[in-house]
Amino acid sequence: MAYDKFEVLTSTAYPLPIENVDTDQIIPARFLKATERVDFDKNFFRDWRYNQDGTPKADFPLNKEIYAGSKILVGGRNFGSGSSREHAAWSVYDFGLRCVISSAFADIFKGNCLNVGVLPVQVSPEFADKLFDAIMADPKTEIKVDLPNQKVTLVATGESESFDINAYKKDNMLNGFDDIDYLKNIENEISAFAETRPF
Repeated sequence: MAYDKFEVLTSTAYPLPIENVDTDQIIPARFLKATERVDFDKNFFRDWRYNQDGTPKADFPLNKEIYAGSKILVGGRNFGSGSSREHAAWSVYDFGLRCVISSAFADIFKGNCLNVGVLPVQVSPEFADKLFDAIMADPKTEIKVDLPNQKVTLVATGESESFDINAYKKDNMLNGFDDIDYLKNIENEISAFAETRPF
């Protein structure tokens, strides 16, 4: 499945300064029985976003109107730990987020995000704190994520930091490809190579 191309994203952000957020919080296990990819946005952080009667928890950042429409989530250290469920990355994307910033990610969650069109940006703990401070001071704070130049910038101050990304995954994000799209894109090259191989 192809995704929107990711080049430069400038957006406000949801702040979630909680460490060790695991995939069972991101998408609780009881919602993994779905046979279709539907409603993952509704169940994104389900138990943190809603009370038992289904009413939204007003104090949870993802429910606050001041952050509504943000395409970026700034999370605490070790974001996406726990089980390897790809549904967690699906719920991030389906909620409307295109980028998650943290000072540390669980490797499998990071890879799953890259496979579905969500850019995980790892920054230093110090820069993450600057982002949190800026967002808490002004909910309309904008963050610019520049994938071609691999840089994240706090727009108001111009403070920035570089981030790393696998070259193959970067190319896929820039083109809006998942792994299957990538292979389809080089289908002619694969066929030409195959013709040079002995049977």
